[in-house]
Amino acid sequence: MKNNLIVAVALVAFGVIACEKKAELPREESPFRPTTTIQELMLSVVDPNIDPIWNSIQTISTADGIEEKHPQTDEEWLTLKNHAVTLREVANLLMIEGRKVAKSNTSTVAAELSPDEIEKLILANRPAFIKNAQDLHEAASQVIAAIDAKDVAALEATGGVVDQVCEKCHTQFWYPGDKRPTQ
Repeated sequence: MKNNLIVAVALVAFGVIACEKKAELPREESPFRPTTTIQELMLSVVDPNIDPIWNSIQTISTADGIEEKHPQTDEEWLTLKNHAVTLREVANLLMIEGRKVAKSNTSTVAAELSPDEIEKLILANRPAFIKNAQDLHEAASQVIAAIDAKDVAALEATGGVVDQVCEKCHTQFWYPGDKRPTQ
C-alpha cells in the first residue's frame, strides 16, 4: 500500500513538472496569414457558393402553370458539388485565428453590431464560434452527400440545414440583441 502511494505521488509530481515544462515552451507562430476579413469571405466565397445551391430547387408559378426546377444533368449536379465543396472548405478558413471581422462598418441593418463589437464577442466566445464553423462544415458535407446521391429532397433539406447554421452564428455574434417576432 505504501509503495503504491509513493508511486502515485511520483507520477503526479512528474505530471506537474511535465506540464510546467510544456507551459514554458515558446508559442509557435501560426503559418497562416489571414488577410481577408470574415465579411469579405462571406461576400466573396460563402454567398456566391450557397446561393446557387439554394436556388437550384424552385417552384415557378406562371400563367401556363407550375414549373418545378431542380438539377437534372450530371453537369448541373457537378456544378452544385463544386459550390458545396468550396462552401465546406470556407468553414476551415473561418476558424483561422487572428482573422478580423471587417475593415469597416458596412452594415445597413440596425440590429447588427459594429465589427469591433462582433470581434470582441468572437474572442470572448471563441469555442462557440469554432463550433459554428464546424457546424457549417458538417452541413456542407450533408449537402455534398445529397448531391452525390442526386437526391433532390435531401438537397432541399440540407440547404435548410445550412441556412439554420448560418443564422445561428449570425444571431449569436452579429445581431445578438435582435428581437424576433413572436407567432
